Amino acid sequence: MTQIAQTREAPYYAVIFSSQRGPDDAQGYGNMAEHMLALAAEQPGYLGVESVRGADGFGITVSYWTSLEAMQHWKQVRAHQAAQELGRERWYEDYVVRIARVERAYEFKGA
Repeated sequence: MTQIAQTREAPYYAVIFSSQRGPDDAQGYGNMAEHMLALAAEQPGYLGVESVRGADGFGITVSYWTSLEAMQHWKQVRAHQAAQELGRERWYEDYVVRIARVERAYEFKGA
């Protein structure tokens, strides 16, 4: 995913997922990541996502949500929980999740 998420006027919420993938991360990771992005987009309160990953395996994914309740609902989706478990078992060496309220947002659009 290489585009800027189209959110809404603030306030809204962000889940910031910073992760370091391990050396043996190839088994099914790409398919699972695509499935989770598609599933998240179907959830009530989902606004968008931005995600990048470097060649060294470090990545940051930020998903945007209308409310804390919407984020909590996403956290409880069974398929998402299963993907998280696989991530801990197979794909990630380390990760951290941060929750933030976006109070203000502004943008620049070049020509």
